[in-house]
Amino acid sequence: MASLDEVSEPTASASPWPRRARRAATWAARVALALGGALIAVLLFARVSAPIGPFDATLAFRPAGGGAQVSVAPLGELAVDVYDGPLRLDVDLQRVDQDRARALATDPVRLAGVVDQVTEDLRSAVVRLIWLTAVVALAGGALTSWAVLRRRREPLIALGLTSAVLAATGGLAAGTWRPEALSQPTYTGLLTNASSLIGSAEDIVARFDAYRASLEDLVANVGTLYSALSALPAPAAGDDTVALLHVSDIHLNPAGFDLVRQVSQKFGVEAILDTGDITDWGSEPENRLITAVGDLDVPYVYIRGNHDSSTTAGLLAAQPNVTVLDDSAVTVAGIRIAGAPDPRFTPDKSTGDDDAGDEVLEESGEELADAIADLPEPPAIALVHDPKQAPPLDGEVPLVLAGHTHSRKVSELADGTRLMVEGSTGGAGLRALEGEYPEPLTCTVLYVDRDSGELRAYDEITLGGLGETEVTVQRTVVPRSPEPAPDAPAAPASPPR
Repeated sequence: MASLDEVSEPTASASPWPRRARRAATWAARVALALGGALIAVLLFARVSAPIGPFDATLAFRPAGGGAQVSVAPLGELAVDVYDGPLRLDVDLQRVDQDRARALATDPVRLAGVVDQVTEDLRSAVVRLIWLTAVVALAGGALTSWAVLRRRREPLIALGLTSAVLAATGGLAAGTWRPEALSQPTYTGLLTNASSLIGSAEDIVARFDAYRASLEDLVANVGTLYSALSALPAPAAGDDTVALLHVSDIHLNPAGFDLVRQVSQKFGVEAILDTGDITDWGSEPENRLITAVGDLDVPYVYIRGNHDSSTTAGLLAAQPNVTVLDDSAVTVAGIRIAGAPDPRFTPDKSTGDDDAGDEVLEESGEELADAIADLPEPPAIALVHDPKQAPPLDGEVPLVLAGHTHSRKVSELADGTRLMVEGSTGGAGLRALEGEYPEPLTCTVLYVDRDSGELRAYDEITLGGLGETEVTVQRTVVPRSPEPAPDAPAAPASPPR
């Protein structure tokens, strides 16, 4: 039998390993607490607001694979892979200061130097952000370590760990700094047109003056857009209104989908109303692309256009946020909406059937009017694709939305129903290439009284077509309907003579 000394000796020789494991776990916890606290503090508090040229911007570092991203809602984003590291510089252009924008637009000297001014403002803001991020990260790491571990020396250890990580991050960014990447930005959203205007990276290097001029145009155009948004009159003083986005005839244009997403975010839209022709042919390859609608964070109400197949409508109906109307009604954001599809499927214009069968369209409108008559109360809005479906709805519903013509028009029908025909939110898609001039991308934000469903105002948004960057927003405030006069007391009857 082995002696007690023989049994206890290997246990004694192995005793340093548990201590080392505990020490390693302690240091792992210190590192996790310091870095976790620093990161949370940076995400919550490391943010700088600064003027950049005519813009009021917010700058922050976010966890990502390095580089910088400039967000210009509702136009999209511009990303530059200018350095590597765990943090990305995010610049969010929120609004334009009207005084600075007006001074810039009216002073040719200032406009000529706008790029230098933007560069200097951006450099100053980034330096402030770096110092703020460092201070906030150090404080967050130290406070988190002290709050969890409750030892005096832990904040000092956390400060050392966080400082080392910050130094390594800054050294990695400095060591991988690629200024040449500034001439090769990546555009997303509607800003994808910017590269076609500015040219290739090689052209930019060769024609730097033209590049600067393009940047000046971009700054001026976006400044005009933001100034217009800031100066728009209120939809209606004191009213609680619902913002609804009317889109139509996207025709599978990616820029059209981007416009829908950006405008719905920028304008606080509570629902999107699509009056059809989201595709060109309703084919299987096209249908695989329309699932982008399901990524929108708001309800999407759709009716089928004459370019959309029943398969297209079925795939859209399968999206969690989409309602497809077919002589039916739905309530979104408290507003009752009815709709009927285009009864035709005529994607091929060469067949000559696109304008045939007006009586079919009128019958479709009559069927929707019958469906509305069966509802407990009339809806506030009716959706049709072709304006020729609208006449039977006159007097049955206060507002009818349509599309199909690719030409925006607002009119009033004989019995007081307002008919709003949208242009093409997709700029007519590939069909825009058939014409001499590019079709603009259009959509309209409707402001509807939450209680009565009455239209109070609308913003008509127009974005220049292929190769153009002009953006316009025009607000129209709808006069209130006159209140009905109280019934006058009956006049006394004249005495008989």
